[in-house]
Amino acid sequence: MMRFILLRKAIAAALLGLAPAAEAQTAAVPSTPARIVLVHGAFADGSGWRGLYNALTARGYRVAIVQNPLTSLKDDVDATTRVIERQDGPVILVGHSWGGTVITAAGVHAKVKALVYISALAPDAGETTAQQYEGFPPASEFVIDRQSDGYGFIDLQRFKAGFAADTKDADAAFLRDSQVPINMSVFGTRLTQAAWHTRPSWAVIAQQDKAFGAGMLMHMAKRIGAKITEVPGSHAVFMTQPEAIARVIDSAARDIGSAPRVAKVR
Repeated sequence: MMRFILLRKAIAAALLGLAPAAEAQTAAVPSTPARIVLVHGAFADGSGWRGLYNALTARGYRVAIVQNPLTSLKDDVDATTRVIERQDGPVILVGHSWGGTVITAAGVHAKVKALVYISALAPDAGETTAQQYEGFPPASEFVIDRQSDGYGFIDLQRFKAGFAADTKDADAAFLRDSQVPINMSVFGTRLTQAAWHTRPSWAVIAQQDKAFGAGMLMHMAKRIGAKITEVPGSHAVFMTQPEAIARVIDSAARDIGSAPRVAKVR
């Protein structure tokens, strides 16, 4: 009987001795999935991300959407930084078009762990966004009407062909009539930092994007060393290909070890 009691005490002590190691092992496993911050470009505001928002939240991600004022690069970077700082975990920054310039500048924030460019611009430090167009054919179907105050809208008659060729007529009309103009001077602002030098990058390129000259998107994506995915779509690919984009973002999260442990099922 005495031997049994002593044996039981020895087993209990051994188990207690193992407990701290087990707890330490559990604590070492990342428990916070990436927070996804979506940054829109010129002319269409954050509401265009709704399909992608749904696709990502269905996978278990928390998503935040920046509403850029489009008044200056600094103002857009500041707006993005405010949203980044509200996140309670690692951040994947996603930018469309002009939003690519914004995430390139804002992505140096300590919380940002990866960048995803959706048919997006990717200047380097010391460069302007306008310089990215040099050496490539003009985007003849993407016509911007510059107003007397220096802000630009996409030409109403050519909006669908240049911006949203693969959307329904009603959706293209809504995008056309709800345009958010951009201060055209932003394209001449030089960046002082480029996050893609220190953050892993992914790029989704819409094959029928008429906002950029042929080869321009691929050139930028290769220069920054991005993992590239090509999909069919217009410049409105952020609306028309939400599932394809969500898969790329999910892949980025898995590569940096910040994907949800269990994806939600709708």
